Amino acid sequence: MLETIAVILIILWLLGMVSGYTLGNFIYVLLVIAIVLFLVRLISGRRV
Repeated sequence: MLETIAVILIILWLLGMVSGYTLGNFIYVLLVIAIVLFLVRLISGRRV
């Protein structure tokens, strides 16, 4: 579940960077949230 959310947020971040349309620092907030979710998954050690 967390990895799905992280992937979605990373895709949104990439789309924002490619399109050049950013809402201030919102794009970077998406990236930080995605990285945090990915790290939580790694630390918890759950395997899919």
